[in-house]
Amino acid sequence: MSSRYDILFEPVRIGPVTSPNRFYQVPHCNGMGHRFPRSLARMRGIKAEGGWGVVCTEEVEIHPSSDITPYNQGRLWDDSDIANLQMMTDAVHEHGSLAGIELVYQGLSGKNYYSRLPTFAPTNASVLGGYPMQARAMSKTDIKQFRKWHKDAAIRSKKAGFDIIYTYAGHGLSVLMHFLSRRFNDRSDEYGGCLENRARLLKEVLIDTKEAVGDTCAVALRIAVDELLGQKGIEANGEGSDIIEMLADLPDLWDVNVSGWENDSQTSRFSKEGFQEQYTKHVKKLTNKPVVGVGRFTSPDAMVSQIKRGVLDLIGAARPSIADPFLPNKIKNNQTDNIRECIGCNICVSSDNYAAPIRCTQNPTMGEEWRRDWHPEIIQPKHAEESVLIVGSGPSGLECGLSLAKRGYNVVIAEKQSLAGGRVLKESKLPGLSEWKRVMDYRLNQLQQMPNVEIYFESEVTLENIEEFGFDNIILATGSKWKNNGQSRYTRIHLSHDNSIRILTPDDIMDGVIPSGNVLIFDAENNYMAGVISELCSDQGCSVSYLTPESKASAWTENTLEQERIQSRLMQKNVPLFLNRQLVKAQDGHVHHQCVYSGEQQEIKCDTLILVTEREPEDQIFTTLENNNNFKHFSLIGDAFTPGLIAQAIHSGHLEARVFGEKNPDKFWFNRDK
Repeated sequence: MSSRYDILFEPVRIGPVTSPNRFYQVPHCNGMGHRFPRSLARMRGIKAEGGWGVVCTEEVEIHPSSDITPYNQGRLWDDSDIANLQMMTDAVHEHGSLAGIELVYQGLSGKNYYSRLPTFAPTNASVLGGYPMQARAMSKTDIKQFRKWHKDAAIRSKKAGFDIIYTYAGHGLSVLMHFLSRRFNDRSDEYGGCLENRARLLKEVLIDTKEAVGDTCAVALRIAVDELLGQKGIEANGEGSDIIEMLADLPDLWDVNVSGWENDSQTSRFSKEGFQEQYTKHVKKLTNKPVVGVGRFTSPDAMVSQIKRGVLDLIGAARPSIADPFLPNKIKNNQTDNIRECIGCNICVSSDNYAAPIRCTQNPTMGEEWRRDWHPEIIQPKHAEESVLIVGSGPSGLECGLSLAKRGYNVVIAEKQSLAGGRVLKESKLPGLSEWKRVMDYRLNQLQQMPNVEIYFESEVTLENIEEFGFDNIILATGSKWKNNGQSRYTRIHLSHDNSIRILTPDDIMDGVIPSGNVLIFDAENNYMAGVISELCSDQGCSVSYLTPESKASAWTENTLEQERIQSRLMQKNVPLFLNRQLVKAQDGHVHHQCVYSGEQQEIKCDTLILVTEREPEDQIFTTLENNNNFKHFSLIGDAFTPGLIAQAIHSGHLEARVFGEKNPDKFWFNRDK
């Protein structure tokens, strides 16, 4: 280990317990929770194995009146839930790390879809999130009952083996945060009004928790010091600081961030490493207790800087620990070039929003540790002395080649272009997506160090020459291309158009074609692509308009917590938004579009129409030879098999490498929670 990183491996005292180092996996959702406890325990245990000194849960419900259904979060309603959570603490303790639990009562954020109980909150108000129901203003009796529920959950947490017990007042997802907030707390009793009154319940719960478990367990407070709402909310230089001063030495640990979740977990398109420092750098000056904070840290030098400059005591991470569970050990073992750096795409977040087990673009084993018995750093050896030709060096081809090489196979990658990376290389050049290049850089760096790998550029494999390469095992990772015919999830009818309007696709734009004049971008994919192309064209001086059948720009990106920022960015660039509109035809220099509800038609002057709709697999070689070839192994992976997210392409390549040569490939699927 380089001596300049020694400080990261110093132990840190947290109340009655000690973290073996400064690497702290803060609580984060994972789509497993109480429904998949073995998967959860295995995933957290691997992080401890990877060197994280503290490994925490996700939100853990303390009572049925705040159930978070349909999300797969933790549950600690009664003693029957202890056993599931103890699986995690056992897995974490096995590697000498501390286990933390984040107890939560969501208040206005809870709907109780499962329990069907009334929601409790500081005041009578509509619950957040659009569901047509209201919360009940907590009476003094209700507050007393809530305190008992929280205390009981803390005691159960101790029985389950947790070392750090959280009191949660962050992300706008906690009743304790709602009591603190002037926006949600309009009470006139001793729990409302001035900040001291609004902080009363938080203080009482902290004291309750310390009295219940503080002899052997540390008590942490996770709190948002700024809601990024200006004077409408808590501000770092206002009430955020006042709360810390008021409670300075009561918790054993301060876990500080910004609220809400879309601010705390911003994508790399809108924020860079360490972006939260401006809001949290003052906290250590207000308390003598250790402070942990986040900032999507992947650089060990940035981590050291945070410690030495007195910003943090512990380096908090959620997404970087997902992308590389072994990040701490790689720093310790002078393997920093081998870190799988988080690209900040928030595909991990989208999984939670779908109530599905977590996934990661960079780490295809995330969420598969128990179900498929996949380890992020260990893969089974080859089954025989064989060589494999992989056609294409996009994300799936690079991942498949790297994983096969790690198994010990001789791998040759043939790429028709002069550079590797495929769609990742192209997309990383679009506005805000530069960090996505890490997907390619990590894998190329690994492959170039391996003696059993050869990469040939400007080597196109065609139907005519595929047999000339002399390989018995061929895997096609030939990618996909964007359609230019107008087909999308909304229509299978080809777009009617004439030559008066230039029709382009994202491929054309990424290949350097520069549109001019009046540009209309039609978004029927609803992810990031149409938004970034709109930005690019606007920056190039085009008069850009954006049209979509959805009611929001880049509608699916609500799942990656960036939809509002994308739409705001387009509005800032004066890009007109035509929402709830479907394409009809493109003729005579105009695009005709209609309302998806009424069918009412309008037209807009257009020189160039950019279609962001669907992609077509580049699978011609496979479909032609699938049933008529002499190869021992012949398969199709990634976007060439099914176009999708980059994360899906990476997973497809990894899965292919894992099952290659196995007699029973299904064995990697059936190891699931029972």
